[in-house]
Amino acid sequence: MTRHRQVADEALIRTLFAEHGRAMLAYATRLTGERAAAEDVVQEALIKAWRNPDVLVNGKGSVRGWLLTVVRNIITDKVRARNARPKEVAESPTAVPIERDHADKVVTSMVVLDALEKLPDVHRSVLVEIYVRGQNINETAETLGIPPGTVKSRSHYALRALRDLFSARETGMEGVA
Repeated sequence: MTRHRQVADEALIRTLFAEHGRAMLAYATRLTGERAAAEDVVQEALIKAWRNPDVLVNGKGSVRGWLLTVVRNIITDKVRARNARPKEVAESPTAVPIERDHADKVVTSMVVLDALEKLPDVHRSVLVEIYVRGQNINETAETLGIPPGTVKSRSHYALRALRDLFSARETGMEGVA
């Protein structure tokens, strides 16, 4: 790029900003709700104008209209990009991490599976249907071919037996059931 072209482009951008910068900033601030974000958008729009000077001098439509359209399109693109990503959550001392170490889950499931193996088949099958397969009392009764009252009774005694097993192990799981 020649020195003359650089000076002309710089003069064009300075003129655009002087004439339309306030309107662009007001529009961008209204759309974003943040002054700093709006300033970034205006700067981006001016860079687009600098890269496409032919659009500004072709006589088709108003320059301000083109600039405000560019501002709106930049903001729309940023919103779409932000919405396409999962929302970021800042970790703080009071917030529990989204995913804990999976080792705890593995150990817990091993302990629970071991305890389930120690239960009689009739109790274990009821707990598996309700807690592992997510069935309700009636669905469990239908699956196992027993009355709903029997499902309730067996689940009660099975959970009590598990509680006793965990208490004997002193695993800190006294709140089971």
